[in-house]
Parts: sequence; C-alpha cells; structure tokens
Amino acid sequence: MIFDSYEAYRAANFTPKVCILGSGPAGTTVARKLGAAGIPVVVLEAGSREFSDESQDFYRGTTVGDFYFDLDITRLRFMGGSSNHWAGWCRVLDKQDFEPKAWVPDTGWPIRRTDIEPYLPEVRDILDLPAFRPDMPISDDIRWVQLIKSPAVRFAEKFGDELDKAGNIAVVLNTCVTELVGDGKRVTGARLWSNGQDAGSFSADYFIVCTGGLENSRLLLWSNQRSNGGVVPNAAALGRYWMEHPTFEGGNAILADYNAFEVDAVNEAFFSPTLAAMERLQIMNFGIRLIETPYPGVKSLIADLACTAPSMAEWMSYQLSQRLRCAAQLYVAWEQAPLASNQIELSKTDVDHAGVPRIELHWKKSELEHRTLLEGLRLFGTTLIEKNLGRVRIADWISNGQDYPTNDETAGHHHMGGTRMGTDISKSVVDANCKVHGMDNLYVGGSSVFCTSGQCNPTTTITALACRLGDHLSKVVTV
Repeated sequence: MIFDSYEAYRAANFTPKVCILGSGPAGTTVARKLGAAGIPVVVLEAGSREFSDESQDFYRGTTVGDFYFDLDITRLRFMGGSSNHWAGWCRVLDKQDFEPKAWVPDTGWPIRRTDIEPYLPEVRDILDLPAFRPDMPISDDIRWVQLIKSPAVRFAEKFGDELDKAGNIAVVLNTCVTELVGDGKRVTGARLWSNGQDAGSFSADYFIVCTGGLENSRLLLWSNQRSNGGVVPNAAALGRYWMEHPTFEGGNAILADYNAFEVDAVNEAFFSPTLAAMERLQIMNFGIRLIETPYPGVKSLIADLACTAPSMAEWMSYQLSQRLRCAAQLYVAWEQAPLASNQIELSKTDVDHAGVPRIELHWKKSELEHRTLLEGLRLFGTTLIEKNLGRVRIADWISNGQDYPTNDETAGHHHMGGTRMGTDISKSVVDANCKVHGMDNLYVGGSSVFCTSGQCNPTTTITALACRLGDHLSKVVTV
C-alpha cells in the first residue's frame, strides 16, 4: 500500500510492528524482507513519488574543509532515494576491506565478507546483476577486478507496484520523522512532519533508520540532543568517521596491446592492489579505471612527452608504429582512512522548514589519501613496465604534491560512516547486527554503518547488509 500523506495512512488503520525511515535501497530491501516474513511494516518516505525543489531544499547544508558537492545536490529526497541518480556500478567490498589494517588506526569490521556472501544471490536479483567473476592477478601487486554496471535499478520503479499491492507493507510519502524520542533503552516514539506541517507523534515496536549516509547521523544527532542522550546513549562516535571516495583523473597510459586486459562493454578495465602491496607501501585500497583514448589523443600525448620524458615518448612511438594502439586515461577512486575529525555536525545557525538543524559536514582528505593516490599510480605503472604492457604518465599535480583540482570528479557521491559498526562503543554506534549500542529497538541501515570504505561503489554492499539486517529482524520481531 502506498499513501500520499500520513493522514491517508491513518485512515487505513494499518498497525505496523516495524517503522522504517527512508525508501532507498536499504529501506526498501529491509521492508521487502520483513514483508516476506509476514511482519507488518511501515516505510516513512520524506519525499513524494517525484523530485521536487521543495523537498530537496531540506537537504541544504554546508561543508567545512575540502571542496565538496552541494549537499542538496549529492543525494535525492523522493521515493527510491538516491537510487534515482545511481549510475549502476556494482562490486562488493573486498575481503581485506573488512579486516583491520595495522598501519591505519580504527580499521576493521566486527563482521567479515563471509557474513554477507550468503546474501549475494539475493542482491544480484535485486540489482539485476550476473554473477561476479573472481579477480585475476596481473602481478604480485596489481589485480584485474570486475565492476559490473547494472541497469541502474531505480528502487521506486522496480518495486513500486509490489509495494503498492503488499498487504503488510505500507509506504507513506511526504512524511518524515523529525525527531525520535527515547529513554536510553528504547525508542518510545517519533515526531512526524507530513505535507508541510507537524503531523503529531507516532509509535512502533521497532525503528530502522535508513535515511542515507548523511541524514542518518543528522536525525540521530538531533534526536539525541532533544532526548538528552535517550536515543544514542553511547554517542561518542555519532556523526564521526565519515568517509567518501576521492575520485580524480590520475594521468595517462600507453598500452602495448589494449587487448592484454579484459574490458567491459564500453571498453573500460579496472584494477586494484593486492593486500601485500597495500601492506608493503602502507597505503589504502584504490581502484584504477582505464578508459580508452581516441588515437589523435595518443599523438598529442607523445608530443607533450617528447621534451620531458623522451625515453617514454620513444617507447610509445615504437608501440604505435607497430600496433597503432590507443592510449588510456586513468581515473582513480580510493579508500579514505576513517578519521574521527571527518564528521557530521548540526548547524548552530540554520534549520530546515521543520525546524531541524541543517548539516554542517566537516571533511578533509589526509596525507594518507594523497600518498595512496600517488603510490597507487606508481604501483600500476611499475607493473606495466615489468610485464612490458605499457607506460604510465602521472598527472603533474599529483607528482608535485599540489592541491586537488576543483574541476575534476572530486568524489563518488558515496556517503559512508557516521553511525559505524563496531564492538567498541567509544568508536562505533551500532553492533554487528546494526542495532544501536544500548538500545533494544533501534537499528540503522545503509552505508552510514560502514567501518571502512574500501575502493568500490557502496550500493552492492549496502543491499547485502540490508538483506542481512532484514533476515536478522525477521527472527527477532514477533508478530
């Protein structure tokens, strides 16, 4: 059942056991799992069926630190959430992403990759994916990895009819929770805002916050402030350890044979480091995306290199005369270290139309991020030389240690951390089952529970974790 207002929902006299906040990939996936288990659930979606400027305005905020996207541009506030602008890139976090890294503080998850692998067939069905292929070693340091571009599933489009026909799932549009109320052990209620006005209070046995990798922290911070610690009783890490995937063009490559690597349908290939290489160089995980450059661009690159790197230019010229192969652009996306100083705070001066403080995002890349970018490109270049596969030219701004450009991709629009998973209540917000520490009936879904970011797009892992959370709750919630 889908309702366009809380008033219409109330008239239906539907009684849920579970209330889910948000209808994006995490919220919709958990709702479908619970519905399949016969558990009545209501999904409160802040937006409507379509994009609107009025709804999107609630996402305005400010960023302190490094250049970043406008916060009302980098996510979407209507049914289906940010799946509505998802590009469809899919890969699950690597096994080593779940493991602690001795050279990077505060890494490591309380679960392992094996804990989500049983849900991957279900995830493939949700995201319309074929089976993932194993990584292939290129050298001891670099491996070919597969990123699959799904049809970019829009969750509202794919699952809208199913949700509308479901007898034990109610989706309430234009309705959000502005504040959760708690007593330090349980969430006892919620304050609602629907269609531009206060809609009173609401209660359910269980609450699951799936409002996104920024909004999850914002709602819990505000609720905790209003309840004097009654919603997140162990709040030292709340809003902290926020992460993105810095993403920039890193340089160019000339390959002796472009067919040496398997490419996807749009002639791109992807590479990542081995764990041994990361440990040796004391860097984070990264992904290099190789995008073929048209032949005229190759000649221009060689001319540019003729004076500064004549030996490389000579090698490239020879390869071109032999095979007329094309060059490639190298785009790099990499893991950001979890730092407590990268955090979401509540604005002290600005509130949205419902009176909730807007987000003030504090985000800054550390020296380790730049070192990962530089050493990652060097590592890839060394592998190409050793295997006589090609040569790499690293962009000058990276080699010279200059500031990050503001006219590049910047980041992946991947919002991770803020309510991270863990066992140490001073450095995490939820446990291994995504339940808020110290609370009996409050859970969090989505990428805000990520402990580390890895190097790949988060949607596949988000969906796997949501399947796992739904499975857990289906055993916990009694009807």
